[in-house]
Amino acid sequence: MSVLDNKKVLVIGDRDGIPGQAIEETLKGTSADVVFSSTECFV
Repeated sequence: MSVLDNKKVLVIGDRDGIPGQAIEETLKGTSADVVFSSTECFV
């Protein structure tokens, strides 16, 4: 059982850090439901 089991998740990545798509890939092994994924540039 995981903390993310049956949860909805918003993923916001950073262009110079970890992109949102990479974070989303790590969540595929869980039963979390990614409802939004984006990579932003925070300046």
